[in-house]
Amino acid sequence: MVPEFRGRTLELEKAFWTLFPGLCKGCGLCVEKCPVDCIDWSDILGVYGTPSVKADDRCIACGICENVCPDCAIRIDTRKDLKN
Repeated sequence: MVPEFRGRTLELEKAFWTLFPGLCKGCGLCVEKCPVDCIDWSDILGVYGTPSVKADDRCIACGICENVCPDCAIRIDTRKDLKN
């Protein structure tokens, strides 16, 4: 299996949430640390053939998942089209 280094972006209410499956080893730190419990396991396989993760619209774009990921597999881009 060849790792997929192309990001998979979810367009959520407050952010563009990108996962790089070829970097995700399925450690679960992001799932554990998410303050709103919006990250769950997906059917997309990560680098070791383990499940990777996905987020849903409960995401508040806090960036904690991006910061705790030891493999830089998550990128959060706050949506600029939102009005404050």
